Amino acid sequence: MRSVLKNVVVAIVVACLTPALTTAQTWPNKPIKMIVPFPAGGGTDFIGRLAAKQLGDRLGQQVFVDNRGGANGAIGAQALMQSAPDGYTIAAISDGPTVINPALYEKLAYHPLRDFVPVAMMIKFPSMLTAHPSVPVRNVAELIALAKAKPGTLNYSSGGTGNFSHLGLELLAFQAGIKLVHVPYRGVAPATMALLAGDVQLMYNNVATALEHVRAGKMVALAVGEAQRLSALPDIPAIAETIPGFEFAAWVGVFAPAKTPREIVARMSRETAAFLKDPEVLKIFSDQQIVPSYRDSEDFAQYIRRELDKWAGVIKTLGIKGE
Repeated sequence: MRSVLKNVVVAIVVACLTPALTTAQTWPNKPIKMIVPFPAGGGTDFIGRLAAKQLGDRLGQQVFVDNRGGANGAIGAQALMQSAPDGYTIAAISDGPTVINPALYEKLAYHPLRDFVPVAMMIKFPSMLTAHPSVPVRNVAELIALAKAKPGTLNYSSGGTGNFSHLGLELLAFQAGIKLVHVPYRGVAPATMALLAGDVQLMYNNVATALEHVRAGKMVALAVGEAQRLSALPDIPAIAETIPGFEFAAWVGVFAPAKTPREIVARMSRETAAFLKDPEVLKIFSDQQIVPSYRDSEDFAQYIRRELDKWAGVIKTLGIKGE
């Protein structure tokens, strides 16, 4: 009798595992959707499209981008959560929706470690503080002096409440003891356009997005948000030279819905690691001042746990609330 029961249990386990194993072995056999939770044109979108092309080439199936902007990436992140965990919907998501939103919103519909599988961290974006050319400042010290002389008159655009472009300047203002007016947009791309048009005066952006406009004379680079000057941009000072200890850069990683088969997650992570070493990709990163920062699924999950704790403390200190 025990032998019969044992055989029945084994048969049930095998029957349950077989569909998942078969799915993993045949994956992918159709196009894959990559959600980008921001409008087209921003830094996360740039990385998402690059990753989609590279992963598609390596997996032998098209990977197409689906932009779902709004609520600092929460709309796109929720769309990922609601997707089938079959490897055919993934997402390129930055730090805002994953580790910052949970500290901003008390009733967030998702949690990054409950509802997603961190597949791989891809890159970090060195950041840059920029101003419209009409603003009479050329460095952080002059900005602080002007803001103190005319409190509450300087404004800045961001990709939305809680976006890195918001928190970067709020952190700077807090540490410098100044007051700046926040003007949120639905994504970094429209926020960048607002600065270019002169609708706002300042923006904290990633170097990859801002640099072309700085070189064209349409923006002024006041400083970079790294611990020290970037080797490729030695003439642009670091914010830390004026505000000691300041450092803040955004990152982007690949995520899948919770319960996506481990074999599929592992394959995606391996292919991500591979394309991040591709010479052509590294050349693009070098030209755009993007730093490849691969972490595998387990390491990435641990990193996210640490970031969740860190940003919960920072946002509480700054007194920022989600809108």
